[in-house]
Amino acid sequence: MGGPPIADYGFLSDCRSAALVSRDGSVDWWCPARFDSPSVFGRILDSDAGHWVLRPSGERDGRRIERAYIGDSLVLRTVHQTDGGSVAVTEALATEPGARGHELGSASPAVLLRTVEGLSGRVRMSTDFVPRPEYGLLTPFLHSQPDRVVAAAGPVSLTLRAGVPLTCERGRAHADFDVSVGQVVGFDLAYAPSFGGPPAAELDPVAAIAETVEAWQVLQDSHHYDGRYPDLVRRSSVILQGLTYRPSGAVVAAATTSLPEQLGGDRNYDYRFAWLRDFSYTLHALWVAACTEDTSRHFGWAVRSAGRLGIEPAPIMYGVGSERDLSEHVLDHLGGYAGSRPVRTGNDAWRQRQLDVPGEVLEAAYLLRDRLGQFDEELRQMLIDLAHQTVDIWHRPDAGMWEIRGEQRHYTSSKVGCWVALDRAVRLAPRLGEGADPRRWAAARDEIHRTVLERGWNERIGAFTGAFGSDELDASVLLMPLVNFLPATDGRMRATIEAIERELATDGVVRRSANEPAGFVWCSFWLVGCLVLAGDNQRATELFERTSTKANDLGIFAEQIDLVTGEHLGNTPQALSHIGQIIAAARLTDPTMHF
Repeated sequence: MGGPPIADYGFLSDCRSAALVSRDGSVDWWCPARFDSPSVFGRILDSDAGHWVLRPSGERDGRRIERAYIGDSLVLRTVHQTDGGSVAVTEALATEPGARGHELGSASPAVLLRTVEGLSGRVRMSTDFVPRPEYGLLTPFLHSQPDRVVAAAGPVSLTLRAGVPLTCERGRAHADFDVSVGQVVGFDLAYAPSFGGPPAAELDPVAAIAETVEAWQVLQDSHHYDGRYPDLVRRSSVILQGLTYRPSGAVVAAATTSLPEQLGGDRNYDYRFAWLRDFSYTLHALWVAACTEDTSRHFGWAVRSAGRLGIEPAPIMYGVGSERDLSEHVLDHLGGYAGSRPVRTGNDAWRQRQLDVPGEVLEAAYLLRDRLGQFDEELRQMLIDLAHQTVDIWHRPDAGMWEIRGEQRHYTSSKVGCWVALDRAVRLAPRLGEGADPRRWAAARDEIHRTVLERGWNERIGAFTGAFGSDELDASVLLMPLVNFLPATDGRMRATIEAIERELATDGVVRRSANEPAGFVWCSFWLVGCLVLAGDNQRATELFERTSTKANDLGIFAEQIDLVTGEHLGNTPQALSHIGQIIAAARLTDPTMHF
């Protein structure tokens, strides 16, 4: 593959940007300005796109590596055991000094922190700092000063302060140094725009790491989940919060772009944006995990992003700063992960019609109605517009929730999403004011229900299929009992669940369809929920635990799992995968709970 497996990477976040660091100590991805900004380290997508290595010198053979997050934080501690001794490398994206609770990330200093602590013996360490801004297009000049190296190129300025002397040459800074027991060597790498912005922050690495651990821990200690699998739920909720762009409240689908769904394939998309579907399910998951303090703020982002809705279908996604135009651009100079090209920035799915989206937004509003309190005028108008729009367009074909590029179809799950939109709108009508029309909405809702039962069911297959008139199973129909469209105990639904489990499930992962080579983690947790609602808690528990073992050693899920090798595929960490784990754990705790 030419680089570490996707599952090899740990995830760092300051709730504004994300970095990925390999087990062997290489930061191979960091977009410091914000999640979807150009990278300064991009080696995960091309060997020449920049990295920052900090690890024991010499070959990895014979070296033992153990790593874990500190408490309920996104501060990563990696212990390297070598023949000469052992060291702990601790690294984090710094939180702003003094930030506590949901202030975390509001004013991130954009500093990547790393320390090396000698635990035993004496270990020879090596660091290699190779920044390549603008996705590897730029090689910066390195300016060496007594206590720092400044890398400047294009719009980016990076200031690396190190506790050891660095040697600079041709866009690279390097040092070899020894660390003895009890000794601590610190590094802080600060980003600043080249022009017009504040200067790079200066932080003491040891103190700033302790501050960052405390900030994350205080945030998590304010949440009290009492259900099954609390450790898994807490870790997934931390990852979801790490995928939140705190300045706006947007939640990105993943921290990366163009990690492939199939090695060597071309289904490589940019997921560093905020889908309304993911936003809705994130609120579900955080509600389950008792992390609801920012609910109004998240909805405020959604309302502000959408603006006034017209006759066209609701937008499905935005940039983290509410940008609407997310047009794709191909980075031809990058070779791609394991040769998987093209590498893309932007995502042309923003142009698609996906009819299930209003249902997910209205479902979230219904679920969190008490937390939201009295709806303000903008939120009321948005929900009313979504309901009216659904009545007008539910009969149209669309791209579906899997964002198929090409011919549109009448996807069963899209129609179910339309039913959800109108069912929840009817229930919310007393809160929506004079613009509500529950009678019209209820009539359309009931028509959709009849249509799905008639046209979504395939008598020959003996199951609901992915699209009207199709003979193909699709895991998206597992949503039907999960949104209370049809009970899991209904004969047709039970037959569908059994068909999907038989035909699409392999060793704890469920494919979206029969022609896909990898399992989709979110679908696996859907199946868990369906089995719970069907009354088969034992099989549901077994599937949940088997699927959960597919996470990496830090509890991180990518989008998909290879059925043969078990390797992670697709962008990482994937919000929907962690959302699925949280909600499935809660269903196993209380099957009667409404989601």
